[in-house]
Amino acid sequence: MLVSIPGICTKLERVVSTLGQWTIQDFFLVMYKADPETQALKEHLIDELDYMLVPTEAWMKLMNWYGCVEGQQPIVRKVVEHGLFVKNCKVEVYLIELKLCEDSDPDNLITRHFSKADTIDTIEKEMRNIFNISPEKETRLWNRYMTNTYEQLTKPDNTVQDAGLYQGQVLVIEQRNADGTWPRQSQTKSSTATSRNFTTSGKSSSSYSSSSSPSSTMTNGDSSTYALNNSSNTSKGGYTPPYSSYNYREPSSHPGLCGLSNLGNTCFMNSALQCLSNTPPLTRYFLSDEYKKEINRENPLGMRGEIAVAYAELIRQIWSGENSYVAPRMFKTQVGRFAPQFSGYQQQDSQELLAFLLDGLHEDLNRVKKKPYLELKDANGRPDSVVAAEAWDNHLRRNNSIIVDIFHGLFKSTLVCPECSKVSVTFDPFCYLTLPLPMKKDRTMEVFLVRSDPLCRPKQYRLTVPKMGVVGDLCSALSKLSEVPAENMVVTDVYNHHFHKIFQMDEMLNHIMEKDDLFVYEVKTGKSDDLEWITLPICFRERRYRQATTAGTILFGQPLMVSVPKHNVTSDDLYEIVLGRLQRYIKYPESKVYSCLSSDNRTCNGSNGTYEDEEMNHQEEDQEEAPEDFNEQSDESVEDENSEGGCSPCNKMPKKAQDCRKRLFTFSLVNSYATSEVGSIPSEGFLKLNSFSTVAIDWDTETKKLFYDDQEAEVN
Repeated sequence: MLVSIPGICTKLERVVSTLGQWTIQDFFLVMYKADPETQALKEHLIDELDYMLVPTEAWMKLMNWYGCVEGQQPIVRKVVEHGLFVKNCKVEVYLIELKLCEDSDPDNLITRHFSKADTIDTIEKEMRNIFNISPEKETRLWNRYMTNTYEQLTKPDNTVQDAGLYQGQVLVIEQRNADGTWPRQSQTKSSTATSRNFTTSGKSSSSYSSSSSPSSTMTNGDSSTYALNNSSNTSKGGYTPPYSSYNYREPSSHPGLCGLSNLGNTCFMNSALQCLSNTPPLTRYFLSDEYKKEINRENPLGMRGEIAVAYAELIRQIWSGENSYVAPRMFKTQVGRFAPQFSGYQQQDSQELLAFLLDGLHEDLNRVKKKPYLELKDANGRPDSVVAAEAWDNHLRRNNSIIVDIFHGLFKSTLVCPECSKVSVTFDPFCYLTLPLPMKKDRTMEVFLVRSDPLCRPKQYRLTVPKMGVVGDLCSALSKLSEVPAENMVVTDVYNHHFHKIFQMDEMLNHIMEKDDLFVYEVKTGKSDDLEWITLPICFRERRYRQATTAGTILFGQPLMVSVPKHNVTSDDLYEIVLGRLQRYIKYPESKVYSCLSSDNRTCNGSNGTYEDEEMNHQEEDQEEAPEDFNEQSDESVEDENSEGGCSPCNKMPKKAQDCRKRLFTFSLVNSYATSEVGSIPSEGFLKLNSFSTVAIDWDTETKKLFYDDQEAEVN
């Protein structure tokens, strides 16, 4: 190994002048940029900048002049052929890295580099040497490209390039057992049966025929069959697969219901193949072997029929009804030969692969052997139908195949000259259309409808609405399903027990996120029942006392939208309306427990109709009485209670004070988030409310525990 290139340039020129014309044979790399430990080439080196290629004779001259660094081995590279029809010879500087292992120890991977021109036999000999396998021992070579998915390499004369091996490929060598069986036979049967939850019978009915036979199968007691389609099976179309394919067989598989194994970033190819496979006219054409009589091997634009044969073989396997999945490696190898951009294992564009495949199949199956010269005519004002028929006839005179029958069509193009206003109409053939994906115009939204009937539970609806629609469109869609008029709906976003947002009818739906919890309330709007109504947002708060003089509130429950008359509404009216909406939430004690707000020395707070530091004291009476009705109570019932020994502190109070103290909750005017009070609701006189008012219903802890049913209040 020489230390630098510049120092030997003069000598190399002298060598070249003495050698004259170089012959194509093994080349030596004059290299100084290599890994000193592994003596492997570093990546991304540039020819004649980082290294030079010299023929064998030049290398020998240099060795005689300068010698070689001790312990350094020469880096030898071969000339390999590139291209299918036009052969180009090129020095293969970077070799393919393969990972080698034994079947008995698959985790012990040993890395070696091979040329594309090396044969499978060469690799097998190297593996025998690495793993110390005696020459008398019979072995098989497997290509492992997926977990527990193997392909047998059965043609020793095939090169690495022909076999489709790629960088980092794992190869497994298997030794035959002393009893004549193969370890992979039982392993494959056991692992696959386990993964598919098959029950193997106690009787062993395994059968195996040697890999040298036309086909070999492995079966177990549950009639599941694993097929190894040996590469010695030559297709009738004249193409011989370079190696076998390993497929899992299920006798009950439905024809066409077959997966394609991902060979390594080949999902782009598999998706295109599945689309074409499920094109009935094309699949019937290949399954009926009609393609064989139409293969055009003389077409210079085609692939000598090899793409058509490879595709037909793949379709036959997919639609045989015997395989649950197949590995399209043979097909991919053929595609890579004619389209090198698809030869590797990088992500590719599926449409580009589809375009190449359609064009390749068309040229391989073109019924026109000699394409005539055609002179295209201008439309000259003729009807479109005449011009189109003429264009299609001209197209068929040069292109006529099953692909044309199914996929080809005509584009109409109209050009108008801006100078003379002449109109030119042409019809151009096309095979496939590249179109933008249509933007989804609709979206699905889930909402809860809360009806004005207090006994009805909220019901969830799934609505399909225009993606660029407005809230009014959502209400219209909901109205069709619920029969609630759209004008009687209020759409809200509920978050953390309060109204995060109340939407207007003209607001855009694209502002509403999927995670938003939408509740639509049925309300009264405008004038109905000879009254003018407004809608009040109502939220629930629990008042908790920290000390004797301080209290805090927390939000709970599902907020409501309540319709109340706009004029002449008192605090008592509001209480009765809200209490009516809470019928389903309110529960009454079944025992003879009466609720009374005690302590005669407390006064009613005139600002909100509550008592300062009010709390519920519950006393058990000695005599049997019906539970007290907190919703409605007549004067007569109050007198009955006084006569029967009701709660004496309440009986001694004025009636107005008793009614006030019997309320289950009190009201407060709060901001939209219900975090702070912004006003008071007077206990007497008419209330001044508007649609911007937010009312909080305040419960004390004991009253809420007795009378508020949390389970009934939940939205199911």
